[in-house]
Amino acid sequence: MRAAGDGGLGPDYDRFVQASAASRRPPAASPQRWYRSLYWRIAIAFILTLAAVLIVQATLFVWVLSRGGPTLPGQPERFAQTVAVDVGDALRADPSTDLAAYINDQYSRDAHPFFVMLVDGRVFANFPGPYPEPLLRGARARLQRGLPFDRDRFRRGPGPGGRGRGFGPGGPPPDGPPPPPPPEPIMVGDQLAGVVVVLPRAPFWFLLRRYAPTLAFVAAAALAAGAVAAALLTFGPPRRRLRSVEEAARRLGSGDLSARAPVRGGDEVAAMASTFNAMADDLAARANALAAADRARRQLLADVSHELTTPVTAMRGYLETLAMPELALDEETRARYLTIVGDETARLERLIGDLLDLAKLESGGGAFVVEDVPIADLFDRVAARHERDAAEGGVSIVSRVEPGAESVRGDRGRLEQALQNLAANALRFAPRGSSIELRARSTPGGLTVTVGDQGPGIPEEHLPHIFDRFYKGDAARTQTGGSGLGLSIVKAIVERHGGTIAVESRPGRTVFEISL
Repeated sequence: MRAAGDGGLGPDYDRFVQASAASRRPPAASPQRWYRSLYWRIAIAFILTLAAVLIVQATLFVWVLSRGGPTLPGQPERFAQTVAVDVGDALRADPSTDLAAYINDQYSRDAHPFFVMLVDGRVFANFPGPYPEPLLRGARARLQRGLPFDRDRFRRGPGPGGRGRGFGPGGPPPDGPPPPPPPEPIMVGDQLAGVVVVLPRAPFWFLLRRYAPTLAFVAAAALAAGAVAAALLTFGPPRRRLRSVEEAARRLGSGDLSARAPVRGGDEVAAMASTFNAMADDLAARANALAAADRARRQLLADVSHELTTPVTAMRGYLETLAMPELALDEETRARYLTIVGDETARLERLIGDLLDLAKLESGGGAFVVEDVPIADLFDRVAARHERDAAEGGVSIVSRVEPGAESVRGDRGRLEQALQNLAANALRFAPRGSSIELRARSTPGGLTVTVGDQGPGIPEEHLPHIFDRFYKGDAARTQTGGSGLGLSIVKAIVERHGGTIAVESRPGRTVFEISL
């Protein structure tokens, strides 16, 4: 029965912990403006980049088309005849017709660039200038000769060494631009009013104006398709996955230690989610460790309070009895009371000493003098220390040091303390006529020291807890009057030496094994 309750710090401490947890909660996220969103910025940058690429590609397409050979489909000669007839009919109907407005109105969207040169030298075209000078010279020359009109001669020139009427001296160069269609005469009645010349290669701005609507439509469709594809395939899934990580982080910050982000794929978002989950696992482990440490602290306070209160209560009771003047005690009773007080005082001193030792060992305090310690000397001191108790209990202590295990590096005093505690623990449970064995053997990893007894063994359900402080799950162990700190001190000493301790137990055989 414990005298100190559960060892808690009271409701004030609990309220403080709750207030601290509440203060660490992240503030509620404020609504985010769309233009501050990283997704929108990336999407807008993507669309603008795609638009710029499309514009550059369309411009380069038109430029390359304007620098190449024949650039327009159809039959330029037939088109020239159609224009010549149309313009001739317009002039016949109204000699004062504004040909510039007429051509712009009728042929501004036509597929072939052309110009009309009248006999008076005026030039009208369906594209902005400048006009190719060789074609202008050829048209003037043909107008000067008047009728009859020989298209074939204009196309081929007068022969070797002659002048090509449309190209200047020498005719068209062999690797130059393609020959233009021959000038088509514009006839008003029986009079030559002018000629129509169709350009063999469309100028850049003509092509750009001609293809601008189509290119704009294609670009708009490509932008729309690109935006939809980017939203569905590029930005949508990462945005949803980042949202899930954000939601998991918010839940974790609110105290839900089970919050985890879904990990899908092998990209950077998945790596971030994995890192977040690892952090959450670490925080959960730390929180669980802190909770366990807090429970252990509360339990330790309760156990220490109980263990200290028991001898103090007994001492106070006997001392109060001895101090009563009206109570006459004989000398034998008085001596027995004083002996009990002395025993409880010694018990209290041992408990306080064990607590101090354990606190120093677990906190890393206390100086360790590391040296070569002979194992045989340790065993001899243990046997000498417990010789009387062993003789009274009818128990023998035997020791064996195998070859290669003659010495160990460590602190002599602390190693002896660990073995003394294990030997004392074994003596409590060793039956009369049995033996306690101290054995040392060499192992590949160093040295192993065992302390075994032939007692009733430790129940299996108690084995995981026997190194816990103040643990007294075994009724026999409780009856022996131990403080419950001996095995905890042994474990702390072994771990300070960089070693481990384990126990195996069954009825009739219990062995503690120290590996150094």
